[in-house]
Amino acid sequence: MFEFKVPATSANLGLGFDSIGMAFSKFLYIKSVESESFKVIHESKENFILPMDESNLIIKTAIDVAKKFNKVMPKIQVTTINEIPLSRGLGSSSSAIIAGIELANFYCDLKLKDYDKILIGSEIEGHPDNIGPCVTGGLFIGSYEDGVLTYYHSPYPHFSYIVSIPNYKIQTVEARSVLPDSYKKQDAVLHNASANVFVAGLLNGDQNIIRKTIINDRFHESYRSDLIKEFKEIKEIAKKSGAIGTVMSGAGPTVLTITENGHVSAVLNALKNNIECDHEEIFVYNK
Repeated sequence: MFEFKVPATSANLGLGFDSIGMAFSKFLYIKSVESESFKVIHESKENFILPMDESNLIIKTAIDVAKKFNKVMPKIQVTTINEIPLSRGLGSSSSAIIAGIELANFYCDLKLKDYDKILIGSEIEGHPDNIGPCVTGGLFIGSYEDGVLTYYHSPYPHFSYIVSIPNYKIQTVEARSVLPDSYKKQDAVLHNASANVFVAGLLNGDQNIIRKTIINDRFHESYRSDLIKEFKEIKEIAKKSGAIGTVMSGAGPTVLTITENGHVSAVLNALKNNIECDHEEIFVYNK
């Protein structure tokens, strides 16, 4: 039997569109054994809607990755326990892709390094911000284009986090469809400059820099905000309660709020008392 877990991730983090992500302590748990046929057993109710044969994203990815290295993926039975809500902006599809890569790596003895796993996952997803932290844990900053992957990652000890999870889904295709094909020069320059300073603030745990820059996104949040009806109100209440900043998690609808460690209870209670959502503190997963 082969057992492992893959963490949830929050991507974009406001200014880090398609490039910055963080791993959090919700997990996709995997148990696998060789079998007479490909089979997936879901032990989490929400996953009952997902395929249970080789068309499941986990198995399909494993088969495709094995084939990529001229190997044949042996038939396996996979049992999943999933804490990551589906299509909510917490990296459920990326966790499944990484699970498939890990299974192919184990059963076909591919000897993949972390870089290889992230590269393969980025080829499938098209960008590394969810895939990367699934593998590295902590804070992940990366770029991927035409087969070239560059990234930096670090364990992340700073701040506290709250996720606000609405009771509806947003498909990534829908979230990307509302984005423009091009941006005004002044918007791109402001976003780029702010993102550079924002990364410095993240790496140094400087809440003042994060507060000042996190509001300057020009690439995705303003276009997607209408898809998440609670977003603006969550931002407003969190800010009044002392939060450092609030961003969409991935493509949404989950909203991620960053707070000082000592303020998390006040912000969490304010959100619970005013917004009809599932609100909870969530912890960074460092491997």
